[in-house]
Amino acid sequence: MTTLSTIYTDLGTVLDAHGQPIASFRIYPEQQLLYIRWTGNLTGAEVVRVATAAGPVQQQYRCPLLLNDKTDSTGEWSEALPWLEYEWLPQAIESGLRAFAYVFSPDMHNQGISIEFADRVAQHLPIQLFYDVSSAWEWLRRQRVAA
Repeated sequence: MTTLSTIYTDLGTVLDAHGQPIASFRIYPEQQLLYIRWTGNLTGAEVVRVATAAGPVQQQYRCPLLLNDKTDSTGEWSEALPWLEYEWLPQAIESGLRAFAYVFSPDMHNQGISIEFADRVAQHLPIQLFYDVSSAWEWLRRQRVAA
């Protein structure tokens, strides 16, 4: 089993309106990977806030691989889907995104939204859904080798 490299740089945390963390960013330079770890109960506005904050990170580091980890999050964020598809996704692709691994939240409703999101993204680049970070990381590693 492959795990994430121990060499990474923390790039900060995005807070919700109450000052609670909702997402943190890490860059794994050896793997050319951006790792976003979500926490808490997410809303559409918070998902947009985090994706907006990820934009400059993606532009600066141009990571072709994204690991989106929602293991520690819940919430209803479907209102963000159109913005993610038509605003965030084209910018992320333009900034070098080539493969997207998505780790499900344990929240069943959140999983339904995640599947809809993945269906939209899949029209533009490889995306795969997972229940654990290790499997997601292994899939991304294979995407990097294939590129």
